[in-house]
Amino acid sequence: MSAEFVLEMKNITKQYGENTVLSDVSLSVRPGEIHALLGENGAGKSTLMNVLFGMPVIHTTGGFQGQVLLDGQEVHVASPHDAMTKGIGMVHQEFMLLPGFTVTENIKLNREITHRNFFSRLMGKNLETLNMNKMSSDARKALDSVGMSIDEYTRVEGMPVGYMQFVEIAREIDKTGVKLLVFDEPTAVLTESEATQLIKVMKAIAESGIAIIFITHRLDEVAAAADSITILRDGKLAATRNAKETTIVELAELMIGRKGEAMVHTDPREVPHDEVALRVRDLHVDMAGEEVNGVSFDVYKGEILGIGGLAGQGKLGIPNGIMSLYESTGDVELFGEKLKLNNAGDALRAGIAMVSEDRKGVGLLLDQSIEDNIVFNAMQIKGEYLYKLGPMTLKNSKAIRAQAEKMIKELDIRCFGPTQHSGTLSGGNQQKVCIARALVMGPRFLFVSEPTRGIDIGAKKLVLETLVKLNREQGMTIVMVSSELQELRSISDRIAIVSEGKLVDILSPDASDADFGLAMSGIKPSEHHEKGDGAQ
Repeated sequence: MSAEFVLEMKNITKQYGENTVLSDVSLSVRPGEIHALLGENGAGKSTLMNVLFGMPVIHTTGGFQGQVLLDGQEVHVASPHDAMTKGIGMVHQEFMLLPGFTVTENIKLNREITHRNFFSRLMGKNLETLNMNKMSSDARKALDSVGMSIDEYTRVEGMPVGYMQFVEIAREIDKTGVKLLVFDEPTAVLTESEATQLIKVMKAIAESGIAIIFITHRLDEVAAAADSITILRDGKLAATRNAKETTIVELAELMIGRKGEAMVHTDPREVPHDEVALRVRDLHVDMAGEEVNGVSFDVYKGEILGIGGLAGQGKLGIPNGIMSLYESTGDVELFGEKLKLNNAGDALRAGIAMVSEDRKGVGLLLDQSIEDNIVFNAMQIKGEYLYKLGPMTLKNSKAIRAQAEKMIKELDIRCFGPTQHSGTLSGGNQQKVCIARALVMGPRFLFVSEPTRGIDIGAKKLVLETLVKLNREQGMTIVMVSSELQELRSISDRIAIVSEGKLVDILSPDASDADFGLAMSGIKPSEHHEKGDGAQ
């Protein structure tokens, strides 16, 4: 008698040190079903899959608690290769193909078919030759099963990304004994027509008896493809649903959920509309993994505009493009004056400052003192804190020290003094040094990108309170980009949600969890509500 479930993951708990990233999570998948796995970034999806595939990051950090069962029998998956031998495969979001190889060679990689010859009979199996006819025949069959008419001898290099995705799927289908396939954001790089084709292929695979775990953020695709759904939130099981008995709105609400009280409480106010501080039209940014595809919006003078969205959807590309850290096109105006793109110095001189999401790679000189970090941009761009002594230009150490001590006091930077190296500070205090550097430029406009990433909850509160103080007391216009939706909701006047490099909607912080979930999956809430909220 066959087991009811091809896969059961029971009460999975995983800790990294004192940080619990999965807490008592269970997942069950039946043979031949498409089971969607949903959750925001950081919800625990990747860690759960790392457990399933026996990834080294799990085994080298103390393992996990709970059970993994295949066909009703408990198994211990030692490695990704072990997972493959047990019938578990994955279609990766990041392509695992070798560009210089043909489609056939990629499909049969590490599973080559050989035949004996005169030399192998004498010298052994290592001298057997590849049976290209049999390999290409297998590849052709796998390609046909995913609706690909491309020649099996075509080199992968230079192929459209959509074709590469289908070659990845064909490779998994070609493997013998596959029971379960994990599709990790498979439509992220596909066109709409290719995504539709992929869902047809997934359904055909499921009909053949192979189970599928479908990881995606696109709720309309979940409605079109899934039989059942598991939603994770903050490392815990939020819900399990039958696809026919739920709606896209409910799924969106379950994904987001309210993560407790806001860290910072601000008095509600009307969004200022008196003057446009930043006008952005048709902005495109070529930032790998965070491309922006024609975004337009206005930021009003004196407001805090939040920009949110899932990882890799383009929200980080917006400030990085406007600040000319990546190649950009479009029209940007700052207080009515046109801003030159692709010129970082021009953006800084115009009065825009930025606190980068990469505080160690871009934001700070880790081996330099706090005081040198604080005044670095002001010296480089504006020539401040310098004086001439004959033909020489020297640092004005007295002025630098005074400014550093002032910022240390105002921002409550916990340190031994201005001469302490920035690399020795805690993450929260490093972030406050980044903010100090931006403020010393005397900006009219401030971009703050992922300001609380990697810092403890107490430091997060201080950073957010600093931003509110700058805005409410000094009138500074701020755009805050963050993956932490609750933080955005706690201090923003409005929140723009970006998906697939495009602006989906601008919402009130008080908008429902469902509306935020819909927007983050690429669906404009108002348009969806007009159509009706059924999942089918």
